Amino acid sequence: MTSRPLAEPLSLYIHWPFCLAKCPYCDFNSHVREVIPQQRFATALRRELAHDAARLTRDGVKRPLRSIFFGGGTPSLMAPETVAALIEDAHRLFDAENDLEITLEANPTSVEAGKFAAFRQAGVNRVSLGVQSLRDDALHKLGREHSATQAIRALETARTLFPRISFDLIYARPGQSDADWTDELTTALDLVADHLSLYQLTIEPGTKFEAMHRRGELTLPDEDTAARLYDLTGDIAARHGLLPYEVSNYARPGAESRHNLTYWRYADYIGIGPGAHGRLTLDGELYATRRHRAPEPWAERVEKTGSGSTEETLLTPEEKGREALLMSLRLSEGIDEAAFAARTGRALLGCVDPALLDACIEENYLERDSGILRATGEGRLRLEAILARLVT
Repeated sequence: MTSRPLAEPLSLYIHWPFCLAKCPYCDFNSHVREVIPQQRFATALRRELAHDAARLTRDGVKRPLRSIFFGGGTPSLMAPETVAALIEDAHRLFDAENDLEITLEANPTSVEAGKFAAFRQAGVNRVSLGVQSLRDDALHKLGREHSATQAIRALETARTLFPRISFDLIYARPGQSDADWTDELTTALDLVADHLSLYQLTIEPGTKFEAMHRRGELTLPDEDTAARLYDLTGDIAARHGLLPYEVSNYARPGAESRHNLTYWRYADYIGIGPGAHGRLTLDGELYATRRHRAPEPWAERVEKTGSGSTEETLLTPEEKGREALLMSLRLSEGIDEAAFAARTGRALLGCVDPALLDACIEENYLERDSGILRATGEGRLRLEAILARLVT
């Protein structure tokens, strides 16, 4: 395998596991606590960050840092001073790029939106708002704690404070019409037209929605309706200057999420906090890392050893090839076959079913040109099904 340079930039993901309530569609590692132990988890996160930074520093050379992402859970429930301390630590422990992207996920409740100015002062320069809908009835069914009015106010407040803004919306909801979706999405993009993350409502195992779906209490739109709403999204986003740079993400040119591009381009990233995953190059080999999922046991491990790690696995070329394909083919830019081989140690064509690849190209779902393999617009609509069969 061709190893990557020691000084290659990486990204940092910080997981805050706590939420005000568990949404019925959510299968993320999130937990509800009557009282959030702010100081304990702030101390543990800072200690785990220092632990990882120390082993990534070689002969006094620090790894360059491209981005920081506070995810969750609900990171806007963090004390702003904790966010500030972690950002300061990251600057000290790594060689931070001058235009370091620092994103914090936030919910539009009035309590959290009131902390926006403090987060901006702490160093956050990009906020990702979990709007999900601008319809009060839909927000209620989705189990969200905010109203449509609060969501709009949060978008307006964020626009005055942060140089970069993203927001999430969920589509293909029960009973959603083309007209409703057009009005809802247009309203949001008229307020903030920088970056949009769009997620189709799906039934995830172990969620409240799964139980409701199983009992016949929840019915989702059919595939044709979902595909039509997805196409409609692209048309509306384009009118606001946003292009689809990834299956579920749209941005103005230059406003793409640098942090998420790290994942999709299969580059190195650290994941700290309960349940966080990472991909790290150590001594020329790529490792998959994972932290303990449960918040309190994770904190206990950090307090005892400096890390909440439960797994650190050396990835084989086959595993790297599969992961890289599953991530990078989601990008509109596609996969550079030479870069793929350098990262994984395998030829891209050796990681796919050749007959299915030819069939996908013939049906105009995929295209291969000048050493780049990418999904077409039609292919992105079917990408999950294609990847399930294409990747060997």
